[in-house]
Amino acid sequence: MMKALSSVSSFAVSLLFEIMNIWNTTSDFILLGLFNHTGAHLFLFVMVLTITFTSVVGNALMFFLIHHDARLHTPMYFLPSQLSLMDMMLVSTIVPKMAADYLTGQKSISLAGCGLQIFFFMSLGGGECFLLAAMSYDRYVAVCHPLRYPVLMSWQLCLRMTMGSWFLEAADGLMQAAATMSFPFCNAHEINHFFCEAPTLVRLACADTVVFEYVMYICCVLMLLVPFSLILISYSLILAAVLQMCSREAHKKAFATCSSHVCVVGLFYGAAIFIYMRPKSYRLANHDKVVSAFYTIFTPLLNPSSIV
Repeated sequence: MMKALSSVSSFAVSLLFEIMNIWNTTSDFILLGLFNHTGAHLFLFVMVLTITFTSVVGNALMFFLIHHDARLHTPMYFLPSQLSLMDMMLVSTIVPKMAADYLTGQKSISLAGCGLQIFFFMSLGGGECFLLAAMSYDRYVAVCHPLRYPVLMSWQLCLRMTMGSWFLEAADGLMQAAATMSFPFCNAHEINHFFCEAPTLVRLACADTVVFEYVMYICCVLMLLVPFSLILISYSLILAAVLQMCSREAHKKAFATCSSHVCVVGLFYGAAIFIYMRPKSYRLANHDKVVSAFYTIFTPLLNPSSIV
């Protein structure tokens, strides 16, 4: 046990020194951004800022309303409050830097800044993947087993799922950021994206990235496909239960509870799977950054409306 801890510690120290050495030898990166300085792109930029402001305000109101009203202190609302918190943090990690770059024309970002963006993005985005799966289970229990809801969805289970979502994805974000920053980068430091996303940054690496890409693919299976499969199973069971209901009012209530959540989940997971699990030969930077905008900018706006 002690030998294992010693080997892990020595590996972490050597990796830290390697990253610090790369920081000292690598100049800043240039983020090309999402928009050009044209009239049409200026209009789109204003739209993105409006969407971002609405998203932050909506998620903040949802978060504080749930925590302020004692009647909403239940697992059914606690999970969405955590989703709102993650959405606020995710948008705040990406959009302010993008807006400042567009308005000032200063598009540079340091390697350390890229590492921080990767860490927070992977942590928050991955946390949402698991949290959305937990919310689908909550809806399954609420619709299919309403009388057993307090037992099947206890506070203890709710807190465990929430803490697990935060902790596991923080660990994954740290691993992804450290691994990405450990690569030496070529002289071309232009990133055709509006933020530092690991797949885009790794394209600039002057080293063999095959092992890293395999590990990232495995992480994506665990982060994306497994939760998405659980969500599909949950909503399939919900649909089967709803179709067996005799009351039309019950049909409407069940579909209203789940339909908006399904739409947001489909948009979020569809865009993320397209970016992270597509073969490398099919990737185009101009397409990728547009698709990335869906799960970094647009889905945080839709999440509050899918809660109620």
